[in-house]
Amino acid sequence: MTLRVLILEDQPFQRGFLANLFGSHAGAQVDACEDVDAAIALCACQPYDLVVSDLLMPGQDGIQFIQALAAQPRPPRLAVVSAASRRMMTSARLMAESLGLDVVGLLPKPVAAADVDALFEALAQARPATEPATSRAAAAPEPDASHLRQAMADGSLTAWFQPKKSLQSGRVVAAEALVRWRHPQLGTLAAGSFLPAICRYGLEGDLLRMMLKASISAQARWRKQGFRVPVSINLPPHLLEQSDLPDELLALTLAHGGTPGELCFELMENSTTRHVSDFYAGACRLRMKGFGLAQDDFGQGLSSVHNLVNTPFTEVKIDRALVSGCARDPALHLTLSTVIALANQLGLTIVAEGVESDADLAALRHLGCSQVQGFLISQALPSDEFTRLLDEEAPQLDERPRAARR
Repeated sequence: MTLRVLILEDQPFQRGFLANLFGSHAGAQVDACEDVDAAIALCACQPYDLVVSDLLMPGQDGIQFIQALAAQPRPPRLAVVSAASRRMMTSARLMAESLGLDVVGLLPKPVAAADVDALFEALAQARPATEPATSRAAAAPEPDASHLRQAMADGSLTAWFQPKKSLQSGRVVAAEALVRWRHPQLGTLAAGSFLPAICRYGLEGDLLRMMLKASISAQARWRKQGFRVPVSINLPPHLLEQSDLPDELLALTLAHGGTPGELCFELMENSTTRHVSDFYAGACRLRMKGFGLAQDDFGQGLSSVHNLVNTPFTEVKIDRALVSGCARDPALHLTLSTVIALANQLGLTIVAEGVESDADLAALRHLGCSQVQGFLISQALPSDEFTRLLDEEAPQLDERPRAARR
């Protein structure tokens, strides 16, 4: 399989050196250029699987190139090469990821052959391509409120479940509920294609209730197979402005035969309450009702150490921005070590999101992380496929949450 690589490097010796390093890999077809304009022109003319870009260049620099690259319709994956500080490279990566680019590596100069080998390994283990679904979603008109309500009512909008594996036993011990839309014309759509409309029409509360009921129903089916599986459900924090929300969620849980202790609400980082008192009141009352409570996407956006320490969380979800590449990035490794040590001292379950390489998995295990989820483990699955996954582990499973082991 051919892997098309473009190298942007202004220094002739470094450009040739990198071209030789990348070109030595089987199937790699390498082009190289010396300035941003030439690189953008090449990317516009032909598709690349990977662009390797320097940061410090005369004229237009690597940051400006990354911004231009992100504006392309189908930008390639990106690796950053630089003699700049690690913090500078990390900042460039965060900027690129915020623009929607998939950054697969940070390579300090002088680049070693082992760094390039690790980069190709990361590419091989990268998340499955989602281009067909993305293209279908882009071609579809944005759903209106009535279509979304109908999809929730008829079960077209439904919960899929991404497994969480224990790093102690290697077994599935929990799941996160993620919404999917079985669209009659476009097939199965991921959340990114319709969640903005759900937010715009104020349907997040309806979605939360639907996901709660679907999760309880799935747990009931799993129990019949002999498994107790805790499930986490995303909860936008601004919904905590509704003072009776914890009471409503408890009533809904009990009415459908669920158990609060087997349900965890993940407080997402992309919103907050207008008054901080509502956030803390809602968090406290959810825990008082017996629900688990997780800080989602820790290390990105609005999440903070202050909230982690002062909110009655039972779990912390470490964002993939801190996880991806942690085995190769000393700064990420140090940050993860600090976060995991703090979370362990607070008695929290620690879940690392976005795990996509064996090297990162080994690093997380060494640092004392509790659980992992991500494409290396499994993508989100429909309830029946999740059941089959549990059954496949059953003959050897010594940590599974069996219904008989209460």
